[in-house]
Amino acid sequence: MAAFAIPAGTGNVNSSKCNTGPIQCCQTVQKASENPVANVLGVLGIPVQDVNVPIGLTCDPISVIGIGGTNCASQPVCCKENNFNGLVAVGCTPINVGL
Repeated sequence: MAAFAIPAGTGNVNSSKCNTGPIQCCQTVQKASENPVANVLGVLGIPVQDVNVPIGLTCDPISVIGIGGTNCASQPVCCKENNFNGLVAVGCTPINVGL
């Protein structure tokens, strides 16, 4: 799995940069075994097979692509699965908005 580190608050995100799912802006992305992610997964009863899977918390889709781009002040990521209306997103890969 490729992961790109990006500075928080970086500019525009292009929809062509994500091929694993919709681009989302998450407040935090951590491994499933780390807190607070592990606590949230436990409380919500979300089973995760691999404790190293990157999980996004409090994610919102970035949808206004094409009109000057969309700004994400936190962590733009591509996630394979979004559960609980953006509270938890599974399989998130940070994207480099500079690509």
